Amino acid sequence: MSWYTGVLKKYAVFEGRARRKEYWMFQLFNMLAILILFIPSAALAFAIDIPGLSSLLPVIYVLAVLVPTIAVAVRRFHDQDRSGLFYLLALIPSVGGIIVLVFMCLEGTPGPNQYGPNPKDPNQAYGQQAYGQQPYGAPQQYGQPQAPQYQQPPPQYGQQTPQYGQPQAPQQYGQPQQPGYGQPPQPPQQY
Repeated sequence: MSWYTGVLKKYAVFEGRARRKEYWMFQLFNMLAILILFIPSAALAFAIDIPGLSSLLPVIYVLAVLVPTIAVAVRRFHDQDRSGLFYLLALIPSVGGIIVLVFMCLEGTPGPNQYGPNPKDPNQAYGQQAYGQQPYGAPQQYGQPQAPQYQQPPPQYGQQTPQYGQPQAPQQYGQPQQPGYGQPPQPPQQY
């Protein structure tokens, strides 16, 4: 449902990109809404015997969502790095709708293109920077350069991780642990 309301919130936004899931979920909820509106309209038209009344509510709904339907289709073409004018192919009799349907099923271009960042990449969503990056020209925190953080390499098989940066001798199975450099020896424990 959030895909449907998200498209409605961008009522007349023709810029940017829309992924396949956004487009098809919007179309699914559109079809469900038309079906839900048609059933009571048809029942009412049958009850009062007015044949044209059965399509009144669905037609009003379709006119209300016409602009966001066109906008999401244009953004879908932008996701494929094509102009939104490709949507005019739907006006070709007989085959235009099939051509647009095929385009709506195609994968978008990976990575950013001339219409914006990839909508599938959560780090490159609209208005966000990639994780760990600062916007161009932004000062670093507190005016200090950030020092790189060095990590210790993982211990080799059979070795323990050194504590406090001090090397330790490898421990053999069944032998008591050797004290690290600079640490006093521990008396053996009895069981």
